[in-house]
Amino acid sequence: MECKAGDTFTWQRTFQEKEIMQFAEMTGDRGKHHIERDEKGRLMVHGLMTASIGTKIGGDLNYIAREMVSEFLRPVFAGDTVTCECILTEVEKADGFQKVKIKSVYRNQQGKEVLIGTSNGIIRDRNENVNKNKL
Repeated sequence: MECKAGDTFTWQRTFQEKEIMQFAEMTGDRGKHHIERDEKGRLMVHGLMTASIGTKIGGDLNYIAREMVSEFLRPVFAGDTVTCECILTEVEKADGFQKVKIKSVYRNQQGKEVLIGTSNGIIRDRNENVNKNKL
């Protein structure tokens, strides 16, 4: 896939209580704010679970991250629908891959930013066998 700066990709998901509890079990992160309901009866989604929405986009692009920086702005709760928008801000062609920089913005169903981030890494050409020493 040939990419260019400005290409934008989106994905969204709605978080369920069962998934939050499974994530707590899987990761061992059982902070009270994730396994006990708040004053409104809600369970808070783990930050890394929220950030994982972007991994669907990364998988579709054949992206291998080298660095990821996230800033968590607002909590996300069970039942919230979050949309991740990833924008390629820089693309540099190399032999068998493209070096890319990505800006990500995650918004809840009210359009409020809940997470912003940046990442850099590579998108491997699907038909190339990349020599790891070249990276």
